[in-house]
Amino acid sequence: MTSGRVATTDDRSRRADYLEEVTALLFPPAPCGGREHAEAEYIVVPSLRRPRVLVPAESRRLAAAALRRYTRPATLSARLKRDAAVLAVVTGTDKLALPHRMALPLSGENIAGHLSQVLDTEVHLGIHIGPARANRKPVLQILDDDAETIGFAKLGTTGLTRELVAAETTALRTLAGINLSNLRIPKIVHSGTWGPHAVLIQEALPGWRRPVRTDPDRLTDAMTELATCLGVEDSLLSRSDYVACLDRRLAVVAERPGTDAATLVDAARQLLERNRDQLLRFGSWHGDWSPWNMSMLAEDILLWDFERFTSGVPMGFDAVHYALQRDIVTRAADPTTAVLSLLARSHRLLKPFGVEPQAARVTVLLYLVDLATRYLTDRQAEAGAPLGALGRWLLPTLLRHVAAEGGIVL
Repeated sequence: MTSGRVATTDDRSRRADYLEEVTALLFPPAPCGGREHAEAEYIVVPSLRRPRVLVPAESRRLAAAALRRYTRPATLSARLKRDAAVLAVVTGTDKLALPHRMALPLSGENIAGHLSQVLDTEVHLGIHIGPARANRKPVLQILDDDAETIGFAKLGTTGLTRELVAAETTALRTLAGINLSNLRIPKIVHSGTWGPHAVLIQEALPGWRRPVRTDPDRLTDAMTELATCLGVEDSLLSRSDYVACLDRRLAVVAERPGTDAATLVDAARQLLERNRDQLLRFGSWHGDWSPWNMSMLAEDILLWDFERFTSGVPMGFDAVHYALQRDIVTRAADPTTAVLSLLARSHRLLKPFGVEPQAARVTVLLYLVDLATRYLTDRQAEAGAPLGALGRWLLPTLLRHVAAEGGIVL
């Protein structure tokens, strides 16, 4: 796949389908009967064909606050579109600029009622409609009557997303007991269930505030602090807990049909065997540290979305992941070119973490194996994720560079 932008038409279709799916789940249809049922009206932004977020239509104040604060878009063009939508709501021109509405039933067991009960206050919701991914889940911005954002809720509604919500809950509880001087992470407001679904409510970090210019040194300090917060260990790759865990994950991938799984397992095992005596330092990583999961403010670096937090991984994984995601998504680089650039810059990226040149190259290759393993295990391609088809961008480059380490030219 040459770019995440290739799947624009398919992504629109999948978002529109998901809109119907998620609203039916969160606001089940009213039971049949003769009497009228209460409804909540939502503005679909920007439209039913291209839904990104639903915001409450009951007041301009609530709608504008929900739009301003549900996320900070990753690109300038997305921010301009968001700002235009806010302006339309504030000026009362939203019925022209944002004409699509949805009336959602409030009778029965709906999520708004559940969250109001849990938080002991009346709540209003902004509902995020994310892109097609295996790990897509309902993400809700929770506002009070004063249009203040009092939290964000995630719902685990499938086997994978329930696991991820549980993992994030565990990570936030673990990190709550650690004094992080360079980072501010969300506190847990509530953890529980709603019917069969896992629910995690986190405090609302002010990620919508205007950030300062990203300072590479501050970013490195924050990544280093998180990487070392649960301790570090120096080990030969072959003797590390990381390899034992990766082997188990690769065994699951090996059971999958298709050439992508076979290619990945072959490349990974070659890489691990050839570098078995490579000394690496192992620590923790956020797992999805990207420009849209953080905000650098003058006083704090805010960081959220800890569902992939893991300990015992090679030092510097977060820096490598951040660089790749920034290049592909924020800078719209061709994914294959971004991977090649990542390998070429391996030592420069990881030198601030004290990683030597050969160890840096091995670390980047291990990261690519780890990421590919995650994608295949989660079945991202089947879910329609734009970069889910690994055979089109990641695996050929990975295999070529692993083979080059063994003196084989492909």
